[in-house]
Amino acid sequence: MTTLVLEIEPAISGVVSDEELTVNLADGRSISVPLAWYPRLLYASPKERDNWQLLGDGYAIEWPDLDEHIGIEGLLAGRRSSESVKSLQRWLASRKVRFD
Repeated sequence: MTTLVLEIEPAISGVVSDEELTVNLADGRSISVPLAWYPRLLYASPKERDNWQLLGDGYAIEWPDLDEHIGIEGLLAGRRSSESVKSLQRWLASRKVRFD
């Protein structure tokens, strides 16, 4: 079994969301994944997606309006949201009440 050893810890330096989540890393690389991987981002308004902040030294991104947190390690590993369908449905229902 091979173990990945990172020469430089990846750190997020910027985020752009439209049809996909694109994360710019401090070392110059970019990672893009479909918004469908993160349903809360998919169903968010552009304004909500634009309201993000870095956690710590850039190890994760947080969208406080959406209660969404995505870590750089998960992105690098190709992990999608692990939120259950039931949890997402409750969240969507709460948004409908708030935004009607």
